[in-house]
Amino acid sequence: MGQGEQEAGDTTKAPGLALLPRQGPPRLLGSRLLEHLGLEALPPFVESVSDLLEAAGFHPRPGTDELWERHGTAVRARETLLEDGARLLWTWALGEEAEEATRHRVRYLGLASHDLRGALANIRSYAAMLLSGRIPLEPKAQRGLETILRNADRALSFSQDFFDSSRAELGSLAFERERQPLEPLLAAAVERFQVAAKAASVGLLLDGHAPLPLVDMDAGRIQHAVEAFVQHHLLRAQPGEYIHVRGVPEASGVRIEVRREGQPLSEEDTALVFRHQERAFREKKLEDPLRLHLARQEVEVHGGSVGVETDTGGTTLFLTLPMRASQELAPPAAAQP
Repeated sequence: MGQGEQEAGDTTKAPGLALLPRQGPPRLLGSRLLEHLGLEALPPFVESVSDLLEAAGFHPRPGTDELWERHGTAVRARETLLEDGARLLWTWALGEEAEEATRHRVRYLGLASHDLRGALANIRSYAAMLLSGRIPLEPKAQRGLETILRNADRALSFSQDFFDSSRAELGSLAFERERQPLEPLLAAAVERFQVAAKAASVGLLLDGHAPLPLVDMDAGRIQHAVEAFVQHHLLRAQPGEYIHVRGVPEASGVRIEVRREGQPLSEEDTALVFRHQERAFREKKLEDPLRLHLARQEVEVHGGSVGVETDTGGTTLFLTLPMRASQELAPPAAAQP
């Protein structure tokens, strides 16, 4: 409990707590959780913190995992899996003081991002200058600088994803909508990874499709999400397999599919695709889990959703976008805390 109280220090005096045993109804650990949610009693049937918040009439703030809102009231909620399989649910009430603390955290992330990315960009610039051909280099120095350049690019990409995801967790992911076509975005995402796909002897194709409607979106955010799906499949593709990207118009919007034809993901891997922390600890790598996590945040902030499907022929990662995202679901970045 001490750790939870410390984490909640900038939001309220103490968290609300409830226990979800493996069997039987949930049990309150004090009355504060009911106060946070405005309930007289716990719902008898809940299996997760999401079930509890939804039963209390709260909705997740777009692009976040832990912030929930209801008629102007905001709470932070999370759950912890215990060793015996039970789940401990936490809630913290968010007031004006907490919202101001969130704004401070966003500004702090901005400073950290500026300092780190500035240093990496300088390293990359000097490596690129030395590789420009104006200065003769021995083969060993050439290979060393090429390695520095590749790793600088990788670190810049990772740091951008990390800071964007951290801002999204605070409900402050920057994005700007504009009504525009999806086709150029999908073509650019496929083109970007053609060299990597050919090096891996994997086919990367943009499938033909019916005309897609214009969508209100931040094209950069959605392209990043599609590219994250392509990268995820490329990491697992075997020589001779194919990855297909296509858009499918639907009654309520558009579905974008990135399908790898080949050995499908296992049932366990499928369940963990978008659970970035569990995947990171399991795989001992953060880049791909973080990319997919940010992709989900980028889609959800548009009012859309992501998912994964498998069959005997392969695995499909998909995202859906509404034809016209509601401003209530995702306010402009300037209006977010």
